[in-house]
Amino acid sequence: MKYQVKYDPSYSMLVVNLEPGEQITGEAGAMTYMTPTVEVRTRKREKSILGTLANTLIGGQSFFVNDYAAVGGAGEVALVAAPVGDIAKLGVQPGRGYIIQKASYLASSQSVDLDIRWEGFSKGLFGQGLFMIKTTGQGDLFINTFGAIDKHELAPGQELIVDNFHLVAFADTCNYNVERIGGWKETIFSGEGFVTHIRGPGDVYIQTKNLKEFADWIWTLIEPNVQKQSRAR
Repeated sequence: MKYQVKYDPSYSMLVVNLEPGEQITGEAGAMTYMTPTVEVRTRKREKSILGTLANTLIGGQSFFVNDYAAVGGAGEVALVAAPVGDIAKLGVQPGRGYIIQKASYLASSQSVDLDIRWEGFSKGLFGQGLFMIKTTGQGDLFINTFGAIDKHELAPGQELIVDNFHLVAFADTCNYNVERIGGWKETIFSGEGFVTHIRGPGDVYIQTKNLKEFADWIWTLIEPNVQKQSRAR
């Protein structure tokens, strides 16, 4: 499967060229254009027997994906994500998958399994409404970020503490633990909240911008007008 990432790093778009019979799975709503030879099928991606646990942890959300298949000859499909940032390809292999934020998932090969119902979920909620997807199998996995991608290669035993809103993905060879930063005072007033403590070996991918902080900044600009309109009613 041939692909190209255009307009990176800030306004990245993934363009995939499909040969007849080839297909790629993408996040629902990510398609910007496709040729008439591409057929789309939408499905809910779920796996494993821990559905009740997973649905509780993710607040009842469902993870829908689209399968784009070239059925009438070669085709092309372009995929983007809402955040302004970068797109990267990760190689998933047997025995070496990744754990990624659901919000960071963009697309993957059909041979890559996306599991939102895995036992590792019981290790932590990842804080602030975030939840993770475990990817296994063999193939290409495309992730998107808000801002640039900052990659860290952890040696065995090497550790890194990552703010949850900056965490994009990490290799499933890593050990991890979700925890508060410091005591309750630090959790409430430091602006950091919950973090993920990751121990190598494996790669860790971080995004340089924080979507929650960006949303909070936007709110500081529009809040005076909102309050003004509320008082005028």
